[in-house]
Amino acid sequence: MSEPVAIQGCKETGRRRFLTRLSIILGSVSAAFVAIPSIGFLLGLRKSPRVWRTVGKLDDFKIGSTVNVSFEDTSPLPWSGVTAQTAAWLRRENDQQFIAFSTICTHLGCPVRWLADADLFMCPCHGGVFYGDGRVASGPPPKPLNQYPVRVYEGRVQILTSPAPIA
Repeated sequence: MSEPVAIQGCKETGRRRFLTRLSIILGSVSAAFVAIPSIGFLLGLRKSPRVWRTVGKLDDFKIGSTVNVSFEDTSPLPWSGVTAQTAAWLRRENDQQFIAFSTICTHLGCPVRWLADADLFMCPCHGGVFYGDGRVASGPPPKPLNQYPVRVYEGRVQILTSPAPIA
């Protein structure tokens, strides 16, 4: 009778050792799946692609006007849906020259709006005001609105997309 108990105890110890090792291995693999991308992000190893996105035909924009245009984000994920869309304020300066401003305030990242009558960008969160050329007019923003490169290519206006700047 004592012999089967000894074998039973040996099986229990072997199973416990196996499950302990399996838990350590699975925990280590799980930690690596989280840690490796996190470290890459913190070190800036992953770069988002910069892609020219068409925002309209050249004739769609009047000289001197500033309009809100939307375009697909630099690296949309398949399940992003509507959140893959981003926006910019686009101003047509003359026949071939455009300026595109980020819609994000450089203070704390709130969305800025264009006030055509005042020729100013306003941030509703903390009262930041920007001139029509993106320079800070008043309030807490520490620097001008970020700009996107713009080009006219084959009669279409394109913006060089990049990740949304973090304020």
